[in-house]
Formats: sequence, C-alpha cells, structure tokens
Amino acid sequence: MRTILFILQKEFIQIFRNKTMLPLIFALPVVQLVVLVNAATFELKNVDIAIVDYDNTSTSRQLISHFDASPFFNVAMVPSTDHGMTALLDNSADVILTIPADFDRELRRENAGSVQFLVNAIDGMAAGLINVYASSIVQGFHQEIITGWFDIASGGSGLPVQITHRFWYNPNLIYSIYMLPGILVILVTVIGMFLTAINIVREKEMGTIEQINVTPVKKYQFIAGKLFPFMVIALFEFAFGLLIGRLFFNLPILGSLWLLFLVAFVFLLVALGLGLFLSVISSTQQQVMFTIFFFLLMFILMSGIFTPVESMPQWAQNINIINPFVYFMKANRMILLKGSGFMDVLNDLAALSVYAFIALGFAVWRYRKTV
Repeated sequence: MRTILFILQKEFIQIFRNKTMLPLIFALPVVQLVVLVNAATFELKNVDIAIVDYDNTSTSRQLISHFDASPFFNVAMVPSTDHGMTALLDNSADVILTIPADFDRELRRENAGSVQFLVNAIDGMAAGLINVYASSIVQGFHQEIITGWFDIASGGSGLPVQITHRFWYNPNLIYSIYMLPGILVILVTVIGMFLTAINIVREKEMGTIEQINVTPVKKYQFIAGKLFPFMVIALFEFAFGLLIGRLFFNLPILGSLWLLFLVAFVFLLVALGLGLFLSVISSTQQQVMFTIFFFLLMFILMSGIFTPVESMPQWAQNINIINPFVYFMKANRMILLKGSGFMDVLNDLAALSVYAFIALGFAVWRYRKTV
C-alpha cells in the first residue's frame, strides 16, 4: 500500500507539472459545456422563408402574418416563384411558400385550400423540421379562420376545440437539457481514456517507464498508481460539469447523486481500462492518439448523443451492444432528467461492470513488466 501511495504522489506531481495536460483538465470542461451545449442543437431558428402571394387578399395576408409572428421564420416577400427559386439556389432562402390566386375563394367555397412548400432538403433532418413547423402554422391558421367564419355565419359564439398537452421530464423542451448529460459523457471519457493513454505512452517515449520496470514495483501497484489519479480527476471533472450545468443551464438533477457517481465510476473503469490497453499496445503518442480517435468517434456518434439509438438501423443497434457509451449515456440521462432509481438502471450498470472487467483484464494481461 505504501508503494502505491508513493506512485500516486509521483503521478500527481507529474500531472500538475505538465503544462500541456493542465489546460485539458481545467479548461476543457468549461469550453466543452458552454460551447457545445449551445451549439449542438437540432432546434431550428431563423429559417428564411420566401413567400409568393398570388392571391393578395386579406386571407392570404392573414396567413403570411402567422409566419411573420413565428419566432422560427424570417419572412421575405418575392414577386414570383422564379424569384423564390433563385433565392433557394443562392441559399438566401430555405423554403418557398406559394399561395395560389384562388386561395381565398377555395377556402370560402369548400372550406379547404392548397398552398405549396418548396423546401431545401440538402439537410434532410432540417428539411423535415421546417416542413413540420410550416405545416403546423398552416393548420393552426386554417382552424382559426374556419372557426371564425363558422361562428360569424351561424351567429353563435362557439369556441374551437382546445387541446392541452404536457411534456414530462423536459416541460419547456429545452434542447440544452437533453444535450448536457451527453456532453458530460464525452468529457469524462476524454479525461479518463485519452489522458491515461497519453501519460503512459509519454513515459515510454521519455524512457522513464524503463526505470520503473527495473524497480521492485509490482504490476498491480504500477497499474493502480497510474489509473487512480485519472479516476479522481475525471470524477472531479464530472462533478464540476454538473455544477456548471446547474448554474448556467439550470440542469435538473432529479435522481440520486450517489447512484449517478456510481455509474460514472464504473464507466470510468471501462474508459481507463481501454486507455491503458491502447497505451500498452502503442509505442508513440501519435499511434495512441489515432487509435483513440477511431474508437471515440465511432462510439460517440453511435451512442445516442445526437440520434436516438432506436432510430438507427437494426444492424447498428446490434453493434451498439458492445458500445459502453450507450449504457452510460442512457443511465446518465435517466438519473438526471427522470429521477430513475437503482433498479431502473441496473441493466446498464451490469453491462458497464462486465465491460469494465473485460477492459481492465485485457489491459493487465497485455502489460508486461520486465525486471
């Protein structure tokens, strides 16, 4: 135990003397949370819509006013569809709304009218959201005028059917609340996996690891001394990230913090084990950085941080069984946003425990200490 304490002392001194590592440890969480949480969003704002009004009636102008009042659309009037297509081609418009000349007459005669949307669908997800937003505005407008005309014609004072709804766990639909737990997963992974691997490979390049290998230090003592400091730092970064999320983004923490840190601890065993394993099989920092980049990119993009896992193809969902990020991402959001308990995340915690055993087992098995 005393040997491990000396190794830990040496590791902490080495970490805090490293001018490259310190900015990663202290500046990374602030930049990552403040920038990425605000930037990584699927919410659409400032959608440029070019409107062609061939009807020029009070009804068509009422429809245009609905788009003008929407916080999502920037309205620009154009004289013809050809002008709208020009705007669509030069990216000054994202969607064209064409109101036909007989729009008002069809509404009054048949209680139904048609308009045309031409949406820039290079970004399929953005195009789908634009279509949903625009269609919702048109449907609301149609319900409003039909109800108004019906009441005027009948002399009644009937009210339209009102639908009320309630969103659980994120009542204001704030996208940053959904993204922040995912960014926290990336944060602790970078600290746990990346810095662990870089630290050991750096000692290989400097030759200091050979000096340790000729000492009576045992394998388990060396590994424990190498992993524990980054476990402490990563858990500190996780707590610091939660504090930033609470203060700056009003992140709800509905579940148990003890359970949250337990899941984070088990996941970090996986990340540290992978980092140690990759550092053992690599000879230079360049090699280990490229290897980690490959694993991080694949695991993060398939973890569900941006796209729900359930929306992925079946083969991708099958591959995700071996992706530890999926389990931590899911448990992290469930505990923070839903207030889920131990039994709710037991399957994810069990899967992470299995992967931690495998990752650390391979790392210890692959490490060779020569005396």
